[in-house]
Order: sequence, then C-alpha cells, then structure tokens
Amino acid sequence: MNRTAGILAWLLLISTVGSLHAQDSKSLQLFLPTQTNWNVVPEGSTVRFDLKATGSPHDTLRFAFGNDKQDGMQLDSLGHFSWTPGFDLADRIQTTKSYPVSFEVRNSRGQVAIQNAEFKVVHVNRPPVVGELRPFYVSYRTQNIYKMDAQTVRDDDGDPIVFVPIADQMPEGSKLSSQGELSWTLSLNQFNRLKQAPQYIEFWVEDQPAKMRTKGRLKVEVTQMDLPPDIAVIPKDTHYKLKENATVNLKFYLSDPNGEDDVSTFGFLSDNQQIPKTALVKNTDNQYEFIWQPGYDFVRDPYDSLNTQITFYVLDKAQNREERRITFTILNTVNEAEKDRYYYNQYRQVLVQAWGLIEQLGDKEEQLKHDYKKAKGGKRNRSVANASLGAVTGVTPAVTGSSTSQQAQNNGRLISAVGGTAVLTMGTLEATEVIGKSMKDLLDRYNYVLGKRSELQNKGEVFAREFALKLTRRNGEFIKKLDDFRTSMSLSGLVALELDANWQSKKEATDKALKRTFKDFTPLDETQ
Repeated sequence: MNRTAGILAWLLLISTVGSLHAQDSKSLQLFLPTQTNWNVVPEGSTVRFDLKATGSPHDTLRFAFGNDKQDGMQLDSLGHFSWTPGFDLADRIQTTKSYPVSFEVRNSRGQVAIQNAEFKVVHVNRPPVVGELRPFYVSYRTQNIYKMDAQTVRDDDGDPIVFVPIADQMPEGSKLSSQGELSWTLSLNQFNRLKQAPQYIEFWVEDQPAKMRTKGRLKVEVTQMDLPPDIAVIPKDTHYKLKENATVNLKFYLSDPNGEDDVSTFGFLSDNQQIPKTALVKNTDNQYEFIWQPGYDFVRDPYDSLNTQITFYVLDKAQNREERRITFTILNTVNEAEKDRYYYNQYRQVLVQAWGLIEQLGDKEEQLKHDYKKAKGGKRNRSVANASLGAVTGVTPAVTGSSTSQQAQNNGRLISAVGGTAVLTMGTLEATEVIGKSMKDLLDRYNYVLGKRSELQNKGEVFAREFALKLTRRNGEFIKKLDDFRTSMSLSGLVALELDANWQSKKEATDKALKRTFKDFTPLDETQ
C-alpha cells in the first residue's frame, strides 16, 4: 500500500512539473483595449486604460513605452496609461490628427512583446479669452480712442475674433469697431457724470467661424492727471533664449491716456554695445518693431552663452516715463553655413587637384605616345656603316665616274672615304637608342601613365558622387576619405615620368570642367 501511494505521489509530482513547464513556455503577448473608439480623444480630455499581457503566471511583467511616445503621455510599470492631449495638437483646419505610440512589455526572462497604437486627437474649439483690460481714460473736447490689447483679448486656438457691441451698453456717441477700436467723443454732461463715478462698457468677443462668445468689460474714467504712456509688447515674455543667427522680432504698441499724440520718444538702452540702434524700426508714431539677429561672433569662445538686458522706454511730452525690461540669453552656435562652405572648399579643392593631375597625365600621355612613335621610326631608318681600316687616316671626298670630263665631274656622286677604324652613322638619328632612351622604358612609362590616369578618374568619380551633398560632407568619414584620396594622388614615379612641378593647365578648373571629368560633381548650393 505504501509503495502504491509513493508511485501515485511521484506521478503527481511529474504532472505538476510538466504543467508548470508548459505554463512557463507560454509565449508573452501584449493586448490593447478592445472598446470602441478607445484611441479617440478630444483635446483637453484625458484618456485612461490599463494594458494587459499574457504569459507565465510566475513571470514579473513590466510595461514601458517603445520608440514612439508623445509629450505628456504617462505609463507606469504596471501598465496604467493616461494622456491629456493639449489644445494645440489639432486645429479648425485639420480637425483630427493622428499620433503614433508603441507599447512594450518585458518579463523576467528577457522576453519582449510590442504593440503599436495610433491615437486620434479631435480638435475642441475654445471661446475667446478676455483678461483684465486697462482702463479707458477719456478727456473732454477730444476724440478718445481705445484699442483692445491683443494679448489681453485673444483666442488661444488662433481663430479670428471680432468685437460685437452690446447696444444698451454703449454710451451715446461711442462706437466699437469689429477690430476692437472704441472711439468716443464725450459731451459735457457725459464728462461731468464720469467725474463723479467711472462707467463700464460691456461687449462680446466672438471667434470665427464657430461664433463662440465671451463677454468683456471695460472701465471708463476721466483723466485726472497727466498719466505716463504705456508700452504693450507682443509677445509679452520678459526672457528669451535663442541661438546665434536666430532672429528676434518684437512688436511694440505705444498708448497714452491723454491721447496718443502725447507720446514723444521711444527707444531702448542695452548693456551690450553690439546691439545696434537700427534694430528698432518705426512703423508709425505709435507702433515699432525690434528686429535683431545676433551674429555668430556675438558669443565668443570659451563661453557657451551670454545674457544681455535691454530696457525699452517711452516718454510723453511731460517727460513721464514707462519702461519694459527684456532679457535675452544667446547660445553659442556653430556657423553651419560657414562650416558647409569650408567642407565644400575641401571637396572641390581635392577634385581640382585630381582634375589637374589627370590633365597633366593626359599631356604626358600624348608626349610619350609621340616619343614612342619617333623611336619606332628612328629604328627603321637608322643606317650604320662600319669600316675597319686599322686606323683613321683621313676623310676625303671622292668622285665616281670619268675624271677627265667637266660634265662628268658635275654629274658624279660625291662620297666620303674613311681611313682607319671608324663607325659612320648615316641617315636619321631619331632612333631611341641613339639619343639615350630605350623603347621599353617609354612603353613602361606610357602604361603607368594610362593606369594612374584611369585610377584617378575612377576614384575621383566615386569621391565626387559620395560627397556631393552637404549632409554627407558633415559625416566624420568625409575627412578620412579626403585624406585617402589625396594619398592616392602621390605618384611613385614622378622622377621617372619627368613631370614638371610648375606645370599649369591651359584650361581653367571651372565647375563645368570638373563636371565633365567627374560627372557627379555638384557645385555648392545652399538648398542642398
């Protein structure tokens, strides 16, 4: 009985181990939510769900994002996901935009499962925003004009806005334009009532084309004193961080409670003398722009950045003053355009060098070909006469034919008589051996020139094609292959070839000439 119980226990143990092993070998899988429109989320709303995965029950699973992740997305290791897309991801033109994201799950054995998803963000229109408006100070016997501040009254979706007056709120004689300009010439009674208590004018701000409205409220007061002018800056940030060669563009709107014609002076003071006064551009008497581009030498090495503060000020006719201080942090930046020009000059210079050497080798090829032909012709025409007479006793002219006849002397052949041991060379002396050059040496140099010229042509075409674009020249391989190409242009047989170090091509190394030799050569183009 005990033996039977032991066997049963052993079989149960084997079955349990087999079951656990089967469970451990179960593949790891990641599942996304299955609900309808789970991945569709309006701007400003929050989407939440929990990722699920299947695998061995003994595994420890950890969830994380893959390569794609959008700003603001949150996912903890247990798979709890949440995201609230901002209001700037879609717009009224493209009301739905898709944003990809990938999820992954890992177990303790290093297995990974990945799922890709795509969220569809739906545009949500928001009503215009009306902040606290500065008071409208009015005077008697003048047309008072008030312009709504574009930073205080705005639409965060970027929709066009219009101002709609509320009829029973508008004082007699006042007018509010759709662009937000309120004009009012007060009567004496109206002016006296305003002296006793300020008045409020309400109006609607409506976005287009959704027609969503927000009510605004403007306080109107009588000018009691010569108030200082006001500076409105767009954008209204007080600190900017930018790179060298980036452009700053600020717009300034000047106003004065006593009338815009009371503004007399607008300018700026800077703690850095590199900022020119011409950066401030006057468009109208009350509207200016500050356009400034710090050059690449604004921040000098070894500094990484430089802070500078500019104080913009406005004065009215009574010398009342208002200021706005703005700080700029300029980051030291590499001049990519200058760097690209440097790399291009290196690229073109080495191709010009190769082009010149190919031209010189071409000239040398023609010269060697001519010398070789002359050598072959000289060998055929060479005539050598040997005479062994013991010693050279003299060289005298002799005449063949009858010596008694004058006509015979005139018509006779004149030859040279050689005495002693001598060698007489007659005919052409163009043979290569006669002038100290062998035909074999000419042929070897001719073949070397042909091979070197062909090699330089092929290497030049490969180099011109591989580094024809700016992006490829920015790669670290460019300098290495530039040096390799230069090395290939060193001729081991320069002395034997008798190449002239002061040789100059009769042709000019123009871009067209380079392109004829290296068809993939690309001249510098800023749009590359």
